[in-house]
Amino acid sequence: MAFFAKLNKRAEGSLLCVGLDPRANDAATAEAQCIRVIEQTAPYAAAYKPNAAFFERHGEAGWTALKRVIAAVPRDIPVILDAKRGDIADTAVAYADASFTALGAGAITLSPYMGRDTLTPFLKNPDNAAFALCKTSNKGSSDLQDLALGNGASLYEHVARLCEEKWSKPHSNLGIVVGATNVEAMEKVRRAAPSLWFLVPGVGAQGGDLEASLRAGLRSDGSGMLINVSRAVFNAPDPAAAARDLVDRINAIRQSRRSHLAKALLESKCARFGSFKLKSGKMSPIYIDLRRLVTHPKILHLVADEYAQVLKTIQYDRLVGLPYAALPIATAISLHVGKPLIYPRREAKTYGTKATIEGDFKRGDRVVIIDDLVTTGETKIEAIDKLKDAGLEVVAIVVLIDREMGAPEFLGKHGYSFKAVASLTDLLHQWRDEKAVTDSQFEQTKAFIQSGKPQSSKL
Repeated sequence: MAFFAKLNKRAEGSLLCVGLDPRANDAATAEAQCIRVIEQTAPYAAAYKPNAAFFERHGEAGWTALKRVIAAVPRDIPVILDAKRGDIADTAVAYADASFTALGAGAITLSPYMGRDTLTPFLKNPDNAAFALCKTSNKGSSDLQDLALGNGASLYEHVARLCEEKWSKPHSNLGIVVGATNVEAMEKVRRAAPSLWFLVPGVGAQGGDLEASLRAGLRSDGSGMLINVSRAVFNAPDPAAAARDLVDRINAIRQSRRSHLAKALLESKCARFGSFKLKSGKMSPIYIDLRRLVTHPKILHLVADEYAQVLKTIQYDRLVGLPYAALPIATAISLHVGKPLIYPRREAKTYGTKATIEGDFKRGDRVVIIDDLVTTGETKIEAIDKLKDAGLEVVAIVVLIDREMGAPEFLGKHGYSFKAVASLTDLLHQWRDEKAVTDSQFEQTKAFIQSGKPQSSKL
């Protein structure tokens, strides 16, 4: 199985990468220490990361020990060799053969500062992977990585963008190393590289904040980060307990955003269960009314933060709020993320400026449409056409809730990216898990959602 296929599977239950940094006096002890940690932590690890330096220091015996340690990792758990290689031509090919063929690692850390050809030999096999150093956790990283380029971006942002847009092609088997010691930088990197996996050192001994890092670096799917912890697990009296505690903390943070949102929607009665007649005439066991958010400022702030987590994966210049339900939400998001807001009028003004779009913008601006929820997506086309007529580029449509009635397919067919903070099914399962709905309400609503899905989604 390819490295990232393994990782995606393991990440369903854990984002913990256990660092294997044996500070032993001989190779045999280093090997024994690592195998002990692997045996105890295998149920909790998403990946292992042996540091080559702590084996190479022991010469030939250390190299043999490293190979045995990698072989001791269960086959369904990916292994990243922490070697930070960075060379070109035959030298890079030799390093790749040593890492993947001789040692049996699945991925390796690399320095990208000699350019793309330092990475290529490690990425040619789609089953293997690499993590390029981007914004590292050490204090001296700012000496070079923070250098400002002519476009206002930093060097590390440029590296992240190259990895996302160019270097990860054609196999999508490249990730990046982003330290937990600079949360602001991590947010910038996630905006520059919305889809890539992050290998995140710096939590624990280096002082990185776990929760702040996860909030800054998680992808909108709640994944995409490997939290590397070495000493706090490796040197623990009970490595299994230490690993289990970390996984529980990480997963609690992963789940907390969705849990808070689900609870808040019921608390504010933005989501209600019963029997409701919809605009279409159909009867529904659930009713979603996000206009009520305006009377709940704390929940509106929470909602704005949820949108912000999705928006950090998109490159854009302005937000577009759709009248009328989404305008208060879009305003809250604009204040939260610091991006300007415009909105299309339903009818053009017949006086004054006779504007069809309110707010300042220029032709060519990239915009994200903000709406409260979506059913089929068809009603979004009218607003999109107005924006396009004004010379704006619509890069995405983002909603809080997807009713799951075909919007991703419909909008995708028209060439538009669609993202939702949550689907109705996501929320329904969260409500059931928290016993906020009865079994009857859950089953009725589940059946209603399924009945509205396009036939292609039911197959």
